[in-house]
Amino acid sequence: MKLASNVARMLVPPRNMAAAAVVLTRICRRENGKRASVSTPEQSTGGAVTGPTGRPLTDFPVPEPLDAHGPARIISLCNQKGGVGKTTTTINLSAALAAYGRRVLAIDFDPQGALSAGLGVQSHDVPTIYDLLLGHVQDPREAIQHTEVEGLDVIPANIDLSAAEVHLINEVAREQILASVLRRVSEDYDVILIDCQPSLGLLTVNALTASHGVLIPLACEYFALRGVAMLIETVEKIRDRLNPVITLDGIVATMYDSRTLHSREVLERVVDAFGTEALETVIGRTVKFPDASVAAQPITTFAPDHAAAKAYLQLARELVARGAVA
Repeated sequence: MKLASNVARMLVPPRNMAAAAVVLTRICRRENGKRASVSTPEQSTGGAVTGPTGRPLTDFPVPEPLDAHGPARIISLCNQKGGVGKTTTTINLSAALAAYGRRVLAIDFDPQGALSAGLGVQSHDVPTIYDLLLGHVQDPREAIQHTEVEGLDVIPANIDLSAAEVHLINEVAREQILASVLRRVSEDYDVILIDCQPSLGLLTVNALTASHGVLIPLACEYFALRGVAMLIETVEKIRDRLNPVITLDGIVATMYDSRTLHSREVLERVVDAFGTEALETVIGRTVKFPDASVAAQPITTFAPDHAAAKAYLQLARELVARGAVA
C-alpha cells in the first residue's frame, strides 16, 4: 500500500491553473539547467556508462542452459492502460527467453487476439483460451499451438473471450479458473507469460491469481503513469485475498524516446517512485515493432541486429538475473 501511495502522491494534479503554471515553470527551469547535460545511454558518469534510467548499465550474463524443464513460473504482463506495449513485450520477451533455451508458453488473454496475430497462429475455428475457461475443452494441450520460434508455444484467443466474464460471473471460485487450467501444463514449460487485456476486470483478476509475478509494461507517457497506482493496489488486494505468493517482478519502460523531454521526465518519475523495481532495460520507440507485427514475427527474428531486438534480449537476461525466470 505504501508504494501505491507514493506513486499516487507524485501524480496528484495541480489544484488550479496558477499552481499548474508554477509547477510548469519549475520543471522548465530545471530542464533548461539540465539540457546541456542530459544523460544518454552512451554517456559516462564517473567512469561508468549510464543508461536511460540514470543508473550504471549492467552487463547481464547470458543465462546458463537448463538441465531440466518445468515447473513454469507464471508471469502476467498487466496494465489497465491500453497501448503501452503489453502485447509487444509479451511477444518479444517470449521469443527472447526461447532464444536462451527456455520453454515458453504465451497465453493470449485479450479478446483482441493481438498476441495470436503477432505470432502468426490461427485463432478461429480452433480451441482457444475461452474454450478452456468454460470447460468446452478439458486438456490445455489441445489448444496449444507451436510457433515458428523454437521453444515458444501459444494458446490463442479471439473475440469470443469478451463473453467469458459474463459466463464466469456465477461460477464457484471464478477467480481461480485460469490457475486450474495452467496447472495442467506447468510442468511442460519454464515460464508462462500471460498477455492481459487493458482492464482490471475478472479476466485480469484470473491472470493475477494464477501468477507468481506481475511485469508492468509502462509507456513513457503521463497518462500511462497515472494508472500505475491503481494497478499496484489491485495487485496488493490479490496478494491479500487470493494469491499470497504474487510479487512485482518489475516495471519495464516502453516507447521511450530520449529526444523528448516528456519521455525523460516520465522515466525519471518512474525511477524515483519505484527504485529498483523499475528495470534497467528500457524499450525504445521504433517503427520496427509494427513492421514485425505485420510480418507476424517477433523483433528478435524479424530484425535480429536492431537495437529493439537487443533490448528484449537484455530484458530476458535481466529477468533471469533477478530470479524472475529460471
